[in-house]
Amino acid sequence: MLTELVITHFLGIYFLMIGLLYGFKSVGHAHRTGFSHIHYGQRGSATWWNRQCFNLFRGAIVLVCLMRIAYPIDPYLGIFQSLYQPWLMSLGVLLMLCAFGMTSYLQGFVGDAWRSGIDQQSSPNLFVHAIYGRTRNPCFIAIMTGQLGFFLALPSVFSLVCLCVGVITLYRQALAEETALTETFGQVYADYRNRVPRWL
Repeated sequence: MLTELVITHFLGIYFLMIGLLYGFKSVGHAHRTGFSHIHYGQRGSATWWNRQCFNLFRGAIVLVCLMRIAYPIDPYLGIFQSLYQPWLMSLGVLLMLCAFGMTSYLQGFVGDAWRSGIDQQSSPNLFVHAIYGRTRNPCFIAIMTGQLGFFLALPSVFSLVCLCVGVITLYRQALAEETALTETFGQVYADYRNRVPRWL
């Protein structure tokens, strides 16, 4: 089916380009500013494990999506045939594109203040206006939306596990970041947290 073929190639290209874009952007940012915006946290800490888990599954997704272009590996992914419908898979692609657009917008919105993880070496900025006045974690919501889109575009046990792990990891990271922001901003952040929901 043409729709399935197009979506198969889309997934491979999409995740490959996300990896390349993120990787080269990180290197370029580090070269310009002299420091990395990616922060894993102390080795063995909860945030370090969150990051390792996220990277492992992100790498697995790229590998699986690229392999699907060349080899018929779908039977090994545990496809949910009842969800394997062109309109539902197309909806998943749309959600993934929306998530990419929103994540890109948010990274542009915060500019050089953007960090991945908790930066202990510099004072973070506290954004409380615009979209951050509606939700405390818009970037995490965008990523979760993309993960849901991936599950719909490739409805399988594999993508469902990736979705569940991704949501749990982002939830744990959100809690860790809330703790760090409370320590940094004190009552200012407490007031913001009481005023604006964690999600929606």
